[in-house]
Amino acid sequence: MAESTTDDAAPAPAKRRLLPLLIGLAGGLILGGGAFYGVQTGLLLAPADTSPRPSPVATDFAHIPVENITISLAPDSGARFLRFSAQIEVAKDSVAQMERLNPRFLDLINTYLRAVEVADMTEPAAIIRIRAQLLRRLQVLAGDGHVNDLLITEFVLN
Repeated sequence: MAESTTDDAAPAPAKRRLLPLLIGLAGGLILGGGAFYGVQTGLLLAPADTSPRPSPVATDFAHIPVENITISLAPDSGARFLRFSAQIEVAKDSVAQMERLNPRFLDLINTYLRAVEVADMTEPAAIIRIRAQLLRRLQVLAGDGHVNDLLITEFVLN
């Protein structure tokens, strides 16, 4: 049996062979144009901005002292009381406003420290965690840019 060498299928029209090539070419032009636009306008591959930006944290600051707080602890905790004092670092231009908030600061600190378990206070990293929690709460209470830091000056479990 001899195989026939003639093709039964007719060759595809020239249009069908060029269609994928034209789609690829159009896609390449669109992507190339978008990339050119992005680089020209600085959206892509823009040089780093090295100009100094103003810090959101004030460089001039003052300290507002927090009164000594003494918290009595549960009888079965192993300690009788906690003595706490701190300084709140605030922006210099908002000292008067923050001093008016001092009673709220005291209430916030007192309420938070009463809620913390004594076992959590005796851990080695407890002071760092307590400071971070208190600082975040003070910043929320005071508003943006007023409270910079909380400096714990006394933390005694007795």
